[in-house]
Amino acid sequence: MARVFAVLLALYVVLEWTHFANGLATLLAVVLVVLGSILAVGLIRRVVRKSIWRLRNRLIATYVFIGMVPIVLILALAGIGTYILVGQVAAYLVSAELDRRAASLQDPVRILSQARDADREGMAQAMGNFLGQRMPGLQVLVVSDKNTHYPHESTLEAPAEVAGDYTGCIRKGKLFYFASISHRGDTTVIAAVPITPPVLAQMVPGIGALTIGERAPVAGAVPPAYNGLGMLDFTDTWFNQIRVARWDHPDKIDSAALFVTTRPSAVLGAIFGHGIDSAEFAVISFSVVAGLLLLAELVSLIIGISLSRSITGAVHGLYEGTLQIARGDFAWRIPVKGSDQLSDLSRSFNNMAGQIEKLVVVAKEKERLQSEVEIASDVQNQLFPHSAPTLRTIELIGICQPARMVSGDYYDYLCLPDGNLALAIGDVAGKGISAALLMASIQSIMRTQIAAGLPLLAAAVNGQTSSCFSTSNTVAQLNRQLYASTAPEKYATFFFGVYDETSRMLTYTNAGHLPPLLLRRGEVTLLEVTGTVVGAFPIIRYEEQRLEIQPDDLLIAYTDGITEPENAYGEEFGTDRLAEIAQRHHRSEPREIVAKIMEAVRHWSTAPELPDDMTVVIARGRR
Repeated sequence: MARVFAVLLALYVVLEWTHFANGLATLLAVVLVVLGSILAVGLIRRVVRKSIWRLRNRLIATYVFIGMVPIVLILALAGIGTYILVGQVAAYLVSAELDRRAASLQDPVRILSQARDADREGMAQAMGNFLGQRMPGLQVLVVSDKNTHYPHESTLEAPAEVAGDYTGCIRKGKLFYFASISHRGDTTVIAAVPITPPVLAQMVPGIGALTIGERAPVAGAVPPAYNGLGMLDFTDTWFNQIRVARWDHPDKIDSAALFVTTRPSAVLGAIFGHGIDSAEFAVISFSVVAGLLLLAELVSLIIGISLSRSITGAVHGLYEGTLQIARGDFAWRIPVKGSDQLSDLSRSFNNMAGQIEKLVVVAKEKERLQSEVEIASDVQNQLFPHSAPTLRTIELIGICQPARMVSGDYYDYLCLPDGNLALAIGDVAGKGISAALLMASIQSIMRTQIAAGLPLLAAAVNGQTSSCFSTSNTVAQLNRQLYASTAPEKYATFFFGVYDETSRMLTYTNAGHLPPLLLRRGEVTLLEVTGTVVGAFPIIRYEEQRLEIQPDDLLIAYTDGITEPENAYGEEFGTDRLAEIAQRHHRSEPREIVAKIMEAVRHWSTAPELPDDMTVVIARGRR
C-alpha cells in the first residue's frame, strides 16, 4: 500500500505541475487522502505498539491515563466552571441591580398614582428631587385629566396601551430604561430612567465592560489584572438574558442580552464588601490547597514512576536472564537490589540459574556415564552366547533381559574339547554396573578354567568306573578366586553343569542358585542345591549331582527375576506358575516356551519396568 501511495503521489504531482487532466488529479487527490489516512492509522498503531512493548512504557502510559488524564480533565472542568461562574455571577450582579433599581421606583409610583390630583404635581416634584440624585436622567410622567412631567422639559410620552402595573426594564426604540408603571382608574404614573453608559457603568462599579442589546455603546471598562492572581485573573466575557417590555405594549415581554466582560478579581471585589483585598485570604487559601494537591499529584507520579522502574527493572532483568540462559550462559546472574518480593524473585532466578548450571554438569556427566553404560551393555551383549551349540541328544536356548542397561545375571554354554557341553547360569547380588562387572569376572574365570581343562573326578556309571569333569571343584575354584578379588559383600548364586553327550548324563553343582525345574512325563522335579553362594566365604566345600537327560525331558534353569515379581496384591509369580507354564507348553519349541514364560511374568507384574534381571536357560532332550 505504501508503494501504491508513493506512485499515486508522484503521478498527482506530475498532473498538478503540468495542469493536465484536472479531473483525474482531483480523483487522485481523494484516493491519496484515503490511502494516506489508512497508512497514517497503521503507522500510529505500529508506533504505539512498539513504544508500549516494554513493560515500563506500558506502566507509564497506564499512570498517565489513570493519574494524569483525570487531573487534566478536572483542571479543564474547573477552568470551564470558573469561566462560566465568573461570567454568570457578573451578569447576575448587573441584572439584579437593574431589577433592584427598577423595584425602588415601584412604591413611589404606586403612591403617586393613588394621590389626589391637586397633590400630584408637588409629589412628582418632590419624588424627582429625591430620586434624581441617585438616578441620573429620572423622568416622571403622570397621565390624568392633567398631565404632569418631571422635569418640566421631559418629553416622556405615555404608552399607547397600559393594561396594568409593570416594573422592570423596558425598551423604547433603541434605548433601554428601567421603569415602573402604575395604572389606577384613569390615572397612569410612569417613572423611567434611561440606561445610558454612565448609568450602566454605575450599576456595579468596577465590574467590567457592560453592553445591553446589539450594537449598543459599551459602558465601563475591563479592570486591570490583579497582581496577586497573575494568570488566574483572566478576561471573561459572558451574557445573560434579561426581561424587557415594549414601551408601546408593556404587557408584551421580550428579552435582551446583557454582555459583561470582567475578571475574576472584579467579581471577587464585588462580592466581598471591601474589594479584592478582602478576598486575598480566600484566594491564597485556595491557591495553597491547589498547590498542595498538585504537589501530592507530582509526588504520586514520581512514586509511581519509581515503582514502575523497580517492577520493570526486575522484569527486564528476568527477560535478559532468560535470553542468556537460552544462549547457554548459565553463569549469568541478575543484579539484585532491595529486599522486596521482586528482589526475592530475582534471587530465586539466580538460584535457579545456579541449579541449572549444576544440572547441566550433572546431565553431561550422566550423558557420559550413559554412553559408557551403553558401551558396557554392548560389551556385555558380546559376552553372552550368540547361539547355542548344536548337539545330537540335547537342544539348548538361553535368554537374558536386563532390568537396566546392563545385567547382573549370567548364563553361558560352551562345547568342551571332548565334545561334551558345559552350561552355567548365575545371579550376582545387586544390579547395575557393579553386578555386571562381577558377572564379567565370573564368565572370565569360568572360560579360563574351561580353556585350561576342568579337573577330573572318578565316578561310577552303570556299574563301571569312569572319569568326568568335576563341577564341584570348578565351582570351588570360582569361589576362591571371587572371594580373593572382590569385596566380602559381593557374591553370586551359581549353577554349573557338564553334559556328557555319550551317556546323556548331566553332572551339576548348584551353589545357592534357585533349583532348576525338570519336567519329565508331566511331572515336575526340583534339582537340589549342593552348596552355598560363591564369593562370600574363602573356603567352601561343594557337592555335585548327576542327572540323566532322557528324551523329551525339559530342564529349565532361571533367576529370581522370573519367580519374584509381584502382582497388585503382593503375590509373587513363584515356581508353581513357572512349572504350570512349562507343563502347558512342554511340547512347544524351547524358544516359544521362553517367550511364553517372559510374557506371563510381564503380565503378572504391575511394575512400570522390570524389577530384576530375567534370565532363562532351557534344555530339552532329543530322541
